[in-house]
Amino acid sequence: MKGKIISLNVSENKGVRKKPIREVSLKTAFGIEGDAHASSEWHRQVSLLAIESIKKMQDKGLDVKPGDFAENITTEGIDLLSLPVGTHLAIGKDIRLEVTQIGKECHNRCAIYYQAGDCVMPEEGIFVRVLCGGIVREGDPIAVDL
Repeated sequence: MKGKIISLNVSENKGVRKKPIREVSLKTAFGIEGDAHASSEWHRQVSLLAIESIKKMQDKGLDVKPGDFAENITTEGIDLLSLPVGTHLAIGKDIRLEVTQIGKECHNRCAIYYQAGDCVMPEEGIFVRVLCGGIVREGDPIAVDL
């Protein structure tokens, strides 16, 4: 399964929409440099959401774009929900990620829900840890690493 990176998104605070940037530095066993969710202390270092999921929300009438659901990496062409925990992803030749969680439990409706009108991350987002870092840019290829 192959796809591409549509958007890279970061924020200084948790629970808010992320702002798109052209490239990010993924740090091994840490996450995206400068992002609020980066940490060596947990398994949800980087979040991914498919543009196809965002388009479903747009089709419902929501005015949303990549980063609005607080995902770090917006992908296209990969069925993220079909990837079991433990799946490895490759970005370019050197960067490796490992799927650590599918979806998440939202105990309370967060700011994203109220800002966007709904949230798709709990059902359709995935989380990864960084096995081997590097620089990622919009348009880079992403694939399941077999």
